[in-house]
Amino acid sequence: MAEEEWAGRGIDVDTPSVARLYDYYLGGKDNFAADRAAAEEILSIAPEVRVAARENRAFLGRAVRFLAETGIEQFLDIGTGLPTRGNVHEVVHQIAPEARVVYVDNDPIVLAHARALLRGARNEVLVSSGDLRQPEEILKSPEIQEHLDFSKPVAVLLVAIMHFITKSDDPGRIVATLRDAVPPGSYLVLSHGSRDSRPAAVNKGVKVYKRANSPLVLRSRQEILELFDGFELVDPGLVWLPEWRPEDCLPYDDPSQALIMCGVGKKA
Repeated sequence: MAEEEWAGRGIDVDTPSVARLYDYYLGGKDNFAADRAAAEEILSIAPEVRVAARENRAFLGRAVRFLAETGIEQFLDIGTGLPTRGNVHEVVHQIAPEARVVYVDNDPIVLAHARALLRGARNEVLVSSGDLRQPEEILKSPEIQEHLDFSKPVAVLLVAIMHFITKSDDPGRIVATLRDAVPPGSYLVLSHGSRDSRPAAVNKGVKVYKRANSPLVLRSRQEILELFDGFELVDPGLVWLPEWRPEDCLPYDDPSQALIMCGVGKKA
């Protein structure tokens, strides 16, 4: 659908969207002129952001593959973003065909594309509207309650989304609410932009994202680690993206160039 058609449907095409910026970094086409201009501002000083986006996507694939092989058959992906290659259900169903996946997002374009992609797909996959800042509303959604069995382990995926949650939104409360809703044996998969490397890129990114539909809030390693409260990190712990169970040689001499830290934690 053309930019003008989305605007005619009441979509703000002039404000950069975090989902569409990510799509642009990944080489996608579901973005508008405002998104491309904002992304290029960031890439002009931090070209590694494009690689970091791909590394983040690769981490997601490795993490959900690990969980599926571990026996997890329920996945709640919040802030899923625009569909691209290697979507969660595609990776999981290669290993566990009956696994149930729920995609949650609050961006109307993301929801439209996700539902179009999944039209005619298996009943095991659901797309639902929801805002991470209101986790209680997500958890009590009738369609999600019907789709997932919260008496059995669930993998909660918060991949490259918590760095759009501000301090006033109380990120600790959000993760704790999700943690308390799932039983022991459940997992948290999280990746989060860090301010512990590349200060010039960090400052530029934060400045540009102030014009987007969500601000960028980068945190220190310790602050990110605190989001895993109540979860036991699996090896190798909280690390830079390419360091989490790499399948090939690390693409960087300095893994911090990936800009994002990640980890997988298990609820005891």
